[in-house]
Amino acid sequence: QVQLVESGGGLVQPGGSLRLSCSASGSSFSRHSMAWYRRPPGAQRELVASVASDNITTYSDSVKGRFTISRDSAKNTLTLQMNNLKPEDTAVYYCQSRSPSRAVFWGLGTKVTVSS
Repeated sequence: QVQLVESGGGLVQPGGSLRLSCSASGSSFSRHSMAWYRRPPGAQRELVASVASDNITTYSDSVKGRFTISRDSAKNTLTLQMNNLKPEDTAVYYCQSRSPSRAVFWGLGTKVTVSS
């Protein structure tokens, strides 16, 4: 039904920035709630940020003020602008889509490494 592909991960120094993108296909993107999750090495998955179809956003306390989530319905893309990155941000980042019927879809992830 929905296919999600993340991109933009890589290696960055502490204090640097990265912009992650998620390309969605196969469904009505504008009616879905979207989110970014991450899984640090050896840890469990955690919510990073979310944006609803009405553009209401939420952020975890650990990234608030540093990360910005946004969506472009015309291009069927979701982005996560990450600024002032810290080593604790190192993780595989996953794009999630939730349909109005509550079906959940995941991308395969993109790896972010913050290290000097």
